[in-house]
Amino acid sequence: MPVQLFTIGFTKKNAETFFNTLRKANIRRVLDIRLNNVSQLAGFTKRDDLRFFLREICHADYHHFPQCAPTSDILDDYKKHGGSWDTYVQQFMPLIQARRIETILTADLLDYGCLLCSEPTPEKCHRRLVAEYLKERVAGLSIKHL
Repeated sequence: MPVQLFTIGFTKKNAETFFNTLRKANIRRVLDIRLNNVSQLAGFTKRDDLRFFLREICHADYHHFPQCAPTSDILDDYKKHGGSWDTYVQQFMPLIQARRIETILTADLLDYGCLLCSEPTPEKCHRRLVAEYLKERVAGLSIKHL
């Protein structure tokens, strides 16, 4: 049975672009995999605001899965201390494997779900790593980056 998973980052998108993109993709739920979903820097994607906007604009649900996010130490090493992407991946992949995120993000949740984080593109973003990890473990999963 096919499972369609989407990913999106909110940085460098205004609210209109962000919600129209989700609506056009017919997403059913946003799976927020950020460590911090209440930061003032998140703007229109702060947890409570996002839950409201998704319901009203996209008729979609909102779920937060911080266990799919890097630890603050891993994130700080990469973002604040100029760590390499390769080191980030080497630290992050064993973490999500140990956390067994595939037992939390089931095929039912993933189908027409959209992994959310902040990075504008998926290339150097943990949402891509999570999606690819899940693709290896969830039968029929395909990924589309929005």
